Amino acid sequence: MTKIQTQYNRRSFIKISAAAGGGMLIGFSWLNGCKPNAPEMAEGLPLPEEWYEINGYIKIGDTGLVTIYSPNPEIGQNVRTSMPMIVAEELDVPWDHVVVEQAPLNTGFYQNQFAGGSLSIRLSWNALRMAGATGRRMLLEAAAKEWRVNVADLSASEGVITEINGDRSVTYGEIASKAVGIEVPKEVELKEPKDFKLIGTSQKNVDGKKIVTGEPLFGLDFHREGMKLAMIAHAPAFGMTVGDFNEAEIKAMPGVDDAFVIDTSINEPGMFDEKGFHQLIAIVGDSTWPLMQAKKALRVKWQTTGELESTALHKKRLADALEKGQVQESRRDGNPDAAFRKAAKVIERTYNCPFIAHNTLEPMNFFAHVTADGAELIGPTQTPEALEGSVAKMLNMPIENITVNMTRIGGGFGRRLYVHFGLEAAAISKKIGGPVKLIYTREDDMSQGTYRPTYSSVYKAGLDENNNLIAFSVRGAGLPEGPVFPNRFPAGAVENYSAEKIMAPTNVTTGAWRAPRSNFTAGAEQSFLDEVAELAGKDPIDFRLELFDRAIKDPVGGEYDYDAERYAGVLKMVKEKSNWGTPMPGVHRGVAAYFCHSTYVAEVFDMVMENGNPVIQKVWCAVDCGIVVNPDGAVNMIQGGVVDGIGHAMYSQLTFENGSPREMNFDTYKLIRHSQAPREIEVFFVENEIAPTGLGEPGLPPAMGALANAMYKATGVRYYDQPFMGMERQVLG
Repeated sequence: MTKIQTQYNRRSFIKISAAAGGGMLIGFSWLNGCKPNAPEMAEGLPLPEEWYEINGYIKIGDTGLVTIYSPNPEIGQNVRTSMPMIVAEELDVPWDHVVVEQAPLNTGFYQNQFAGGSLSIRLSWNALRMAGATGRRMLLEAAAKEWRVNVADLSASEGVITEINGDRSVTYGEIASKAVGIEVPKEVELKEPKDFKLIGTSQKNVDGKKIVTGEPLFGLDFHREGMKLAMIAHAPAFGMTVGDFNEAEIKAMPGVDDAFVIDTSINEPGMFDEKGFHQLIAIVGDSTWPLMQAKKALRVKWQTTGELESTALHKKRLADALEKGQVQESRRDGNPDAAFRKAAKVIERTYNCPFIAHNTLEPMNFFAHVTADGAELIGPTQTPEALEGSVAKMLNMPIENITVNMTRIGGGFGRRLYVHFGLEAAAISKKIGGPVKLIYTREDDMSQGTYRPTYSSVYKAGLDENNNLIAFSVRGAGLPEGPVFPNRFPAGAVENYSAEKIMAPTNVTTGAWRAPRSNFTAGAEQSFLDEVAELAGKDPIDFRLELFDRAIKDPVGGEYDYDAERYAGVLKMVKEKSNWGTPMPGVHRGVAAYFCHSTYVAEVFDMVMENGNPVIQKVWCAVDCGIVVNPDGAVNMIQGGVVDGIGHAMYSQLTFENGSPREMNFDTYKLIRHSQAPREIEVFFVENEIAPTGLGEPGLPPAMGALANAMYKATGVRYYDQPFMGMERQVLG
């Protein structure tokens, strides 16, 4: 077993006195102060008459039922199942004896209580294991004290403590109350991965039945007696703000209680605060229909405060930036200019993508109740701590007077990293002096901003007379941030290499969209590498493996961000699993591989032509994400990323005229349909004992490149601009 210090930082654990409620109390300080909901009864165990609170993470009932608190927001990445699984593994309790509850925010102690960057499991792996292992150790010590034996004379498994050389045994539920006063150990032993019994097995989503039967889990489901509903209207264009509006007329409409302007601007805004529309018109009433009618009746004198940008202007700014823009980050190995001059073959291509929206299935919403003494917020947020801090600033209220509780999130993709809709709910609640739930329409959301930036990148490659890659360069610009990762592949694999990340100005607000920057760069880079391989007369996978071989044996330049052997490993796996190279008449194949969020993914697309349209018959995926906690959940995340990547690469775009987005709802902004998804997606995981890395995002980026490469094989057309297909063509199914 591996030993780990429980005091790995000074606020890892605290001991809670028995006065907090009696029984076994392990205080995992990041979650101190939870108020659990009434749990369901686990299969085969009656509901306990008495619970022994583990005030932060674990709660044990006298029947052996165990409640495990899940600290991070659940946005569909299945952490409400996988995070408690990790705790239960080290606690060594049967999974069917566990119920899961959402923990509230505790900003005083917990450092990573957010959902973003595919970091939930990666950042919490050791802490979650330590939580379970410490609980198990304290139960063992309680039993040892009761029986007057050494802890070494006992074993714990499946929720039962047993004498190794004796006949006595006791369940966790029976001994939990005896753990009062047991000191938190200074170090605990963790299981070796080979000894895992729960981790690595497929477990159903703990909320699955509730979701399919429509139980209230999401922010839109939340209701409190006496609360009002609110809707907002922001300026129709970036570069505009609120002026006068027909306030008296709106207030007089049926079902409208009040209408007013709110301002959510704050001093020293954080990275997740609104940058575009701080002033909004709020309309309050008892039901949504009258509020929607009132929104339609608004007549506002909008004030122009900045440039009203267009898509044509955006394209010009990107082109200008590529020529002479401000370089944010760069890398240069060897002498690319000289290498290009002596190259036998040179190829240069430009790739572009538009702004796109997140379009979460659950519209933006939040509940707030602000009083003179405090503020209570409840809703779907990926960043509860950021929301708490911003509300404190806006209300000029001590942060300890603010509580944030998380509902399940009906889609995030980065959209709910940004906290403006929570601030808006708080501002409206303060104004009306009561509880309120704010609800966005789809048009409110799609026109508000925080879009995936628009990007343009120029790739260039030079081959020698033997078709070896001797020079490679990329310059990428974005509004406002460039898409290039200078230290990612093929950095380290090409003798003469240069990369530049370039920024350009815009007043259109942008933000993280699933696999930020990678979602464009992977598609552009992998499409370009395919074209270079074709120019060199080499198989696309073999061409990539040659480059990785150089990075493994004789890397170029300084540090680079990836592990070349693991990167090559997923390519080799997908080559083997898909029987790459085997003739398949009528099947057109494209490949891509990408590294992001510390995870390696390679994908092969099998495409056929039906009635003149390309149809994705099958997708093969090879993934190296370290230890896989819950295989079914992991497969689902990769499959979802593939479908998401296909849909946005094929169809999605936002265009602008006079500062306003033209696409405001799904009649003009197309998303992938069920019939257009791949008919089969098969996922394979590399087996190793590396700590888990990200998984919610890495499946998406290579899908865009593999799709483009397969479509080229099927149609003979190279795709340089997203979306690949306009609204006029119904393809992929």
